[in-house]
Amino acid sequence: MLAALGFITVVVMLVLIMTKKASPLVALIVVPVVTGIIACFFMAVVPEGAPEGTAGVVDFVANFKSLGGMITGSKGIGSVAATGVMFIFSILFFGILTDAGTFRPIIKGILNLVGTDPVKIGIGTAILAAIVHLDGSGAVTFLICVPALLPLYDALGMRRTTLATIVALSAGTMNILPWGGPTIRAATALGMGDNAVAFFMPVLPAVLVGLVCVLVIAAFLGAGEKKRIGAVALQAVGHTEQELTDEQKELLRPHLFWVNIILIIAAIASLLFSGFAPAVVFMVFYVLATVINYPSVKVSKARVDAHAKEALMMCSVLFAAGCFTGIMQGTGMITEMSNALVAIIPNSLGKFFPVIVGIIGMPASLLFDPDSFYYGVLPVLAETAEGFGVTGLDVGRAAILGQMTVGFPVSPLTASTFLLVGLSGVDFGEHQKKTIPLAWLVSLVMVVVAIITRGIAI
Repeated sequence: MLAALGFITVVVMLVLIMTKKASPLVALIVVPVVTGIIACFFMAVVPEGAPEGTAGVVDFVANFKSLGGMITGSKGIGSVAATGVMFIFSILFFGILTDAGTFRPIIKGILNLVGTDPVKIGIGTAILAAIVHLDGSGAVTFLICVPALLPLYDALGMRRTTLATIVALSAGTMNILPWGGPTIRAATALGMGDNAVAFFMPVLPAVLVGLVCVLVIAAFLGAGEKKRIGAVALQAVGHTEQELTDEQKELLRPHLFWVNIILIIAAIASLLFSGFAPAVVFMVFYVLATVINYPSVKVSKARVDAHAKEALMMCSVLFAAGCFTGIMQGTGMITEMSNALVAIIPNSLGKFFPVIVGIIGMPASLLFDPDSFYYGVLPVLAETAEGFGVTGLDVGRAAILGQMTVGFPVSPLTASTFLLVGLSGVDFGEHQKKTIPLAWLVSLVMVVVAIITRGIAI
């Protein structure tokens, strides 16, 4: 029953969000709370100190009282609290630099370099995201790429959903690298934690083809934007400056351009190499940015007020996602869902286990967070596959070609997804509708290539 409740929770939540029947904030709270209460009738708890093998006892009242702890605990809101702090101060940091006009000369320079061709911009976006994601951090990739490119997309009239999709696909494909979270988790769960590179190498050709596929998709999306905007409109953009209001002109700090550029470079370097949590980095650099650009307390407070709405919306959705994951894990729904998925695969399809896992890997990102899948589900799948004469390593390699790699930037179970849509200013449901089919396509292409190149043996 818990497995059925888990699948119902995910499906109902996604349907509500993607059909816009409810906002992500409402869906991420209401749906798991309702199914979590129902789950209290089925959660059997073994009394503490009871002998091994003792059957669990269902206690609705005790289970109901534990829901609050699930929501606020280390697997719920507690797991995203630091990310929420990072969201607030990263928005304020980049918001202040945008108000100061830091990105305007950069945009003008890019336009002079690549012109106003959305195809080139789309490909450039994918390449930039891939390079930045070499560190394996989705949050850092989105924090660097989106604020830098968003003004350019707005200046040309390109849709923000296109930016979010291209960055998501590029970062997701790069997330398969052996120092990325999913690959490390998979290698560790399968006993190769000390040699994740050897675990990864057989699928390297597939990943390279996947990156080429992302570039093709980026060019295709750019071509669609070019057709939609029109050549005349694009040409006009290159010869006109965006009109600013008197208030916006007063906020510009052109004499501090290089100081602000140094701040951005220092913030990025700190994110990559300092070892400090991103929340700490952005807290410090927000203070530096506001003191340097707007030392007046009155003006500084006004800048915080101007960006407060965006920060509040992003953080509220993030904490709602913490509520969702906390209940899903705390009630045991995720564990039961994994057991149910393993049980429904017929014996006759046993030798195709890696193919099946590769096909469902990307969509499984909508059901399982990376820890639950790679430490909970994958060992069960690998052991089952070995019973059919298939190596568990092949199952693991098939999994990393989709599960929380190309799938992580569309999953409601990762904080980075909400960072991406928040920075891009796009609707979560719209982002999912546009990106999920393309992410699945990239994943399937990599699975096919991996089979052909024997990176995955069947």
